[in-house]
Amino acid sequence: MAETVVFARPQALAPVTTHYCPGCTHGVIHRLVAEVLDELGLRQRTVGIAPVGCSVLAYNYFSTDFHEAAHGRAPAVATGIKRARPDLIVFAYQGDGDLASIGMAEIVHAANRGEKVTVVFVNNAIYGMTGGQMAPTTMPGQVATTCPLGRDVNLAGYPIRVAELLATLRTPAFVARAAVHTPLHTVTAKEMLRRAFRYQAEGTCFSLVEVLSTCPTNWGIPPVEATAWVEKNMVPYYPLGVFKTPDGPDRAPRPAPVEEA
Repeated sequence: MAETVVFARPQALAPVTTHYCPGCTHGVIHRLVAEVLDELGLRQRTVGIAPVGCSVLAYNYFSTDFHEAAHGRAPAVATGIKRARPDLIVFAYQGDGDLASIGMAEIVHAANRGEKVTVVFVNNAIYGMTGGQMAPTTMPGQVATTCPLGRDVNLAGYPIRVAELLATLRTPAFVARAAVHTPLHTVTAKEMLRRAFRYQAEGTCFSLVEVLSTCPTNWGIPPVEATAWVEKNMVPYYPLGVFKTPDGPDRAPRPAPVEEA
């Protein structure tokens, strides 16, 4: 009787062990991107852009061509590659410190120019690789090494909602926010990523999928509690859904009132 394979490593994912901390969901997001590239038949013409941050070694984990970018500059590097080789599928994989802090100008202008690239934006509400400092996405009241009493919005302002910010631009784009803290949310995240890469393959528009992720190490809680923390604290402030499509604004999700983490 012939074997039927129902689950296997995607071809776009290299057969290596990652460096990510136990409970970190970067690995889940990597797999979703790899599955989408395989299923859409894009792997052999894909170039990824690795950032500075926890996912700085992403080029070791994908079986595609990769390029390293300076801190926050992944959208600029992606722009250069895509303009030189429009036939390629180009995606930037960035964390919240990389994209929403030092790279904020890069992402805003790449989206405003309508560069036909795909950005996977991983939001875990903290700087990971550098030791748990407050990020632009850190929640009100959330403790970090640079705000040991919790983020004070009177001093640091409120967390930046990147998806909502980019959705206000006039240029056509696909902008969505997903999460991977439960199996159901992970399925939805994959569908959003598939849509984002399909828009690029069709030459339609710029696309960005923000993905809420866990960071048990820098949050100082066990992995299971970290997934619950995402649901309780991040999802109300960062509502999930599609914020913009190439055809115009979607019915954008509305955030809940802000409460301290």
